[in-house]
Order: sequence, then structure tokens, then C-alpha cells
Amino acid sequence: MIGKKLTLAEAKKFLKTKGLLLSIKKNNPKKNLKIENLGIFSRIIISSLLIISFFGIMPMVLTFKEERKLLSKEFKNNSKNDFKDTLNNKKQSIIDEDENVVKKYLFDDVLSYDDLPSDTVRLSAKTIKQLFEDTNYNLRDVRKNKLVKPVSLSLLPNEMKMIENTKKRKELFIQIILPLIIQENNNIRLDRKKLFLVLNKSNNSKNEKLWLDKKFKQYGVANKDLSTLKIRMDEIPTSIAIAQAAKETGWGTSRFALEGNALFGQWTWSGEGIKPAGADDNTKHKVMKFKVLQASVKAYHRNLNTHSSYRNFRRARAEARDRDEKLDSFALSEHLDLYAETGKKYVEILQQIIRQNTLTDFDDARLLPSTIELESLI
Repeated sequence: MIGKKLTLAEAKKFLKTKGLLLSIKKNNPKKNLKIENLGIFSRIIISSLLIISFFGIMPMVLTFKEERKLLSKEFKNNSKNDFKDTLNNKKQSIIDEDENVVKKYLFDDVLSYDDLPSDTVRLSAKTIKQLFEDTNYNLRDVRKNKLVKPVSLSLLPNEMKMIENTKKRKELFIQIILPLIIQENNNIRLDRKKLFLVLNKSNNSKNEKLWLDKKFKQYGVANKDLSTLKIRMDEIPTSIAIAQAAKETGWGTSRFALEGNALFGQWTWSGEGIKPAGADDNTKHKVMKFKVLQASVKAYHRNLNTHSSYRNFRRARAEARDRDEKLDSFALSEHLDLYAETGKKYVEILQQIIRQNTLTDFDDARLLPSTIELESLI
């Protein structure tokens, strides 16, 4: 067959006898092209889905990472150099800011407690003790496990004075105010972490800017100075707060505490207050009164965090933060000599109360989440 031209029919017949015609049909170029095109189209779809999934999942991953960071014990901010500069090289500017506190909005969120229902129930000491027993809330376990039941009471019992056993009276007083103090510190801690998160972003949303403006007002920060806000927006060690409340109220027995929910003896020259007994007619100041105990705690924190008398307290606290140190109640209390007219003697008494009652055990205590069952008991 060499050199002989074959017709198409003869070629097909020859290939069929050799078993090759089927093979050629299978490798039909047109059909093969269709299959190849289908494979390319499938790959494009799969690639597109992968890209879409990537950009869809990444924001969720980033959000999760941010939330994890917020839930960590302490948030590290990237503006540490600016913070050091404020502490070391701009001392005068800090003093100027402290002396020019914008007082207009300082206690707006405290006064909002006045909008609460007026039918707040004052529980008896016996009922409160039973409530603590029913919820297994005792200071022995708190000292050991560092966990506090979120039993939030609005008023002290009138029978505080009638509890003759000093140890039991102290224990009841601490049990009542401890959750309130920790709750306020929790609020500040969350605000502080949010502040650092906002500062570490290159661009802030409208809501974040509005939040910042609100905090500038709450902390009386002039000229929207961020360094001043960072120094003021911080916690008060729980042991110091308990010691001051104990000193100012006689462990919950004072008239100011029972009639006005005033745990820290803060003075006011305007608005509602309780005039000190025995004060002469020329006395213009009163002791601030509050609708509920939590309002008094909030006002106390705001007072220490903004008043010019406690600038050294805030500076010492900021320096401890800068060194990543735990807040030391004894060291910080040294700077509260202007809280009372007795000065350094007042500091000695505070430190004695902290030491004798081992109040530093509560500095690292945490509040358990509230539950419906617990709220129903209250």
C-alpha cells in the first residue's frame, strides 16, 4: 500500500480493522476542547469562591483577635513613648490640666442614678445575711478563690449600728460594698482598654470619636488632651476604696451613709447634701447624698481621678502602669493626705485599716457574671 492514495472510505475501513477508529473518536479535538474549556471554567469558579471566602472570613478573624485582646488581663498600648514623654518631660502640662478641670459634666453619669425608680427597698441586716448564705457568698471563699458574687445592694441596712460584734459588722459592710467597688473598676477597665484600642487605630469611626468626646467630658479633660485622659481613666485599688469607705462611715454606721448613701464623705457646695451635725451657721459645705450606694462609689472614683488634690496619686499610679507593675495600695495611699484635714495622719489610719483587715486580699478579686436566679433573690 506504499505510495497508493487511499480514499476516505478505504482509510476508515483500514483503521477499523486495526482497532484504531474508536481511539480516534475518543480523541476528537472538538470534543476534547469542550472538556478542556469546561475544566478551565470550573477552576475559575473554584478560585473565585476561594477569594470571596478569604475576604469574607478575614474580617471575622480580625474581629475575633480584637475581642480576644480586649478580654486579656491588660492591654498594651503602642503609644508608650508618648506616655513616658507626658510623665517625664511634660510635668507642668499635667499640672495645668489638673488645675483646669472642666467640672461642668463630671458627675452627669452619677446624677443619672436619680432617674432610677424611687421605690428602692431597704433590706434588713438579717435578710441580707440570709441572702449571702443562700448565694454562698462569704469573704473566706473570696480571699481564697478571688471570686465575688454579684450581689448588688442599693442601701445599707439600718441595723448596722446595732451589730455589736465588730468583726461581724465589718464583714457585712465589706460584703455589701465589695461588689459595687469591683463593678466600678470593671467599668473603668473596659473603658481604658477601649481607649487604647481607639488610640492604636489609624482612623476612628464616628461612634469612636463621639465616645472619646463623652469621656473627655466625664473626666473633665481640657483641650481634649489624650495623655491626660489616659492618666485619669484608671482604677482605684479595691483595698483603698474599702478602707476609705470604712473610715468615712465608721464601717457603715454614720448618718451620712444611712441617710444619704454617702460612703466616702464627699463635700458639695451646691445641690442636695446633708449638713454635718454641729456645724455652725456659716458652714456652706454639705456631704453629698446619693440615691443608691453605686452612685456614691462612682462619684468617689471620679473624684480621685479628676480633682487636683490627687494629681500625685494619679501620677504615681501612671508611673506604676508604665513599669507594668501591680498597683500597690500602700504606696498609692501615701498620696491621699489631702483627702482629710488630718493629712498624713489620715494616710496612717488608712494603711492601718488595710493592714489589720488584710484588705489587699481583695485587690485581685473578680466579679462573677450576674444570673437571673441571683437577681430574683434580690
